Amino acid sequence: MHKLSTIKAAIHTVLGVMMSLNVFAQKIPVNYDESKMPSFTLPDPLVLPNGKPIKSKDVWEKAGRPAVLKLFAENVYGVNPFSGAVKIASEVKTVNENALNGKAISKQITLRFPEISPTLTLDILLYLPKNVKQAPVFVSLNFTGNHTATHEKDVFVTEKWVNSGFDKTFVNNRATDASRGIAERRWPMEAIVARGYAVATAYYGDLEADHNEGWKTGLRSVLTPEQREKWSAIGVWAWSMSRMVDYLIKNESLIDGQKVIALGHSRIGKATLWAAAEDPRFAMVISNDSGEGGAALSRRWIGETVEHLNTQFPHWFCANYKKYNKAVAELPVDSHELLGLMAPRPLYVASATEDIWADPKGEFLGAVEAEKVYQLYKKTGLGTNTMPMPNSPVGKTIGYHIREGKHDILLYDWQQYMNFADKHFEIK
Repeated sequence: MHKLSTIKAAIHTVLGVMMSLNVFAQKIPVNYDESKMPSFTLPDPLVLPNGKPIKSKDVWEKAGRPAVLKLFAENVYGVNPFSGAVKIASEVKTVNENALNGKAISKQITLRFPEISPTLTLDILLYLPKNVKQAPVFVSLNFTGNHTATHEKDVFVTEKWVNSGFDKTFVNNRATDASRGIAERRWPMEAIVARGYAVATAYYGDLEADHNEGWKTGLRSVLTPEQREKWSAIGVWAWSMSRMVDYLIKNESLIDGQKVIALGHSRIGKATLWAAAEDPRFAMVISNDSGEGGAALSRRWIGETVEHLNTQFPHWFCANYKKYNKAVAELPVDSHELLGLMAPRPLYVASATEDIWADPKGEFLGAVEAEKVYQLYKKTGLGTNTMPMPNSPVGKTIGYHIREGKHDILLYDWQQYMNFADKHFEIK
């Protein structure tokens, strides 16, 4: 009863979400009928701007990849104005040698950026497994503050702006002590450290609050108006993840800097893909329910569209992205090329059966089409173009599963990601 055939129930769920977002009031068409899908042609990632084919990984790396990366920066996620190394001042504020009932070491670290702003801070919550000399680490942002990922009382409650719609414990866009652990289902910390993995997370609103004027108190406030329009909130969130890597590689001897895993859910899944596209230090990349503007093919008219994104969340993407609201066929790139930018690194894409708004089939097809780039490295991506049944992971260098249930990231998802990492990092 919970297989893909239960699409009607899923659609009712999605419709309720859309009503809450006031999508209908905007009169933006929504489609869930595959038979109404207009025909489309995907851009070929293996053709250079001058029309010449890419037949080797060397040509891809020297010319093809930079061209695709530039198109995404200029038309989707924005151009990062901070080139080169970023000076970071770090302060370890707490160390708990007996975190998670004695199973882990926890640290809380504040990063500052003195050459950019005297006030901006990025606060990291780090869990390290005990008795692992150099642990692989998941680097991921959270939606509601570090304190919501755990019930541990020593974790600081964020003082930054939070979306009151996320939980009733938030009052006037501020977190309270009552919000401790409200997102614990998404962060099975004990299960992760028990497998020998570390977790580093930070609140995604630290450097830009997630609303249309969030830039005013965030990283983009130091930019010129032109620079700000050319960048985006997702660009800032991706930049945050790379700054976390800066700190971890330089300062944490118990972290294996060659095994840093970028992971993100939903809008943070979009930011995660862009972070890993820009930053090759992420050795593995995981997109969980990232949907439109992430892993799902934009040219598929199913669920959320470019127009929905830019209308509901105009700050997420750069100004140029709005040109394609009603002209997605003219978008010079699509998600399969974004996923191709991860090559040859292991990549995992995941969906959920009731998350029709995110177009699970479009996410799967994005992963299928990305294999063309992986083949330049003589690597098998998914190795199939048949979408699997729920809870049945598939793939080689590219992994995929569709989990039963709603738009979320749960223990089942984490288990598949750790299995995937075990295989590719050869962890026994």
